Amino acid sequence: MEEFEGQIDESGRLILPDDIAARYGLKPGTEVRIGSNANGLRISRPVTHLAKVYIEPTNRCNLQCVTCIRNSWDESLGEMKPETFDQIVEGLRPFSPAPDVFFGGLGEPLSHPGIVDMVRRMKALGSSVELITNGTLLTESMSEQLIDAGLDRLWISLDGATPESYRDVRLGAALPGVLENLARFRHARWARHYPTYMDVHLKPQLGIVFVAMKRNIADLPSVFSLANRLGAYSFMVTNVLPYTPDMQDEILYSRSLTDIVYSNTPWLGSLDLPKIDVNPTTREAFYQAMRNGRSLNIAGGSLGEKNNRCPFLERGSTAIRWDGDVSPCLALLHNHRMYFYKYERTLKHYAVGNVLKQSVGDIWMEPEYLVFRKRLQEFDFSPCTQCGGCDYFESNQEDCIGSPFPACGGCLWAQGIIQCP
Repeated sequence: MEEFEGQIDESGRLILPDDIAARYGLKPGTEVRIGSNANGLRISRPVTHLAKVYIEPTNRCNLQCVTCIRNSWDESLGEMKPETFDQIVEGLRPFSPAPDVFFGGLGEPLSHPGIVDMVRRMKALGSSVELITNGTLLTESMSEQLIDAGLDRLWISLDGATPESYRDVRLGAALPGVLENLARFRHARWARHYPTYMDVHLKPQLGIVFVAMKRNIADLPSVFSLANRLGAYSFMVTNVLPYTPDMQDEILYSRSLTDIVYSNTPWLGSLDLPKIDVNPTTREAFYQAMRNGRSLNIAGGSLGEKNNRCPFLERGSTAIRWDGDVSPCLALLHNHRMYFYKYERTLKHYAVGNVLKQSVGDIWMEPEYLVFRKRLQEFDFSPCTQCGGCDYFESNQEDCIGSPFPACGGCLWAQGIIQCP
């Protein structure tokens, strides 16, 4: 966690270093939301500051994974046209500093024929650029081109440590081939950097994403060890989102949304634990302590801090679909169904604009979009994930307290259950 010095002037105003203020969009006159925690204050990023852009080059994919959203939608498939991407580039050009860019969305980015040029052009704007892939199309040539284009971080989805468990999730892919691709990627990085560098210094840095569910959770330690051998700098675990009825039986968070241990309600009382070894000696005691009926703090950090907080808003991000539609987050990019609490939820796509009609900057500052982001910051929605669902839970168009579309009370990203790089 980064730390820096600030000053309080004679009027009691906090003066921040210029580079920090610019990085977080803290311009004079900007409104910011300030919250408190156990030991201090937390300043949220202003809702006017665009810091990250998710770009979906295509919603096509060469695989048919059991966890995929494509199992629950009837959407047109396509890829971003050059003129659409041109508009994104021109729309981001006025921003200073340039927002980070993440190529992902709901398709396989490496299947887009122009993906290397997309990375190169975003780097030319000054953006830090990341990309996520299933790894099957990461040929030696593709690795070399992405490295030469200046990609900063490459994320690989890896949901199993054995060919059998991997194939059980990612239908149509083979783990040995993906690992061979990653080995060639790692070699290509070394060939282009001073050989005494550690993996952490090499670009693109490697990140691994693991989607946890009952069928593969036993593989987690082995996948983590595999990530270490591959030289991965980042390792992210997320839960599965059930896009089909069968996947409801795979979730590992049936109690987490309502468990007091993950709450941030001080009137229920809290248990404060220090840093301590987690091993066979302490494991059972830890488990019993977590079942004591109090919210849990470890070394001063609360497990409930991620409740009712939109991660896309906190990152200052927006998402752009392959056809140019702009949405507040990845979850609202496409019409789709998901299943939770035995309900079938129909989630409607929400677009705040299209880059072929308006610039990214104009869309970002649209009054309707600003009002929505402020509502997200307050998270003034019905507590759908805590109450267990009702008829309103079957869609995101309205909730029981009258929140207008899109109603985000049932969002699992906002409860820290689902997470994305």
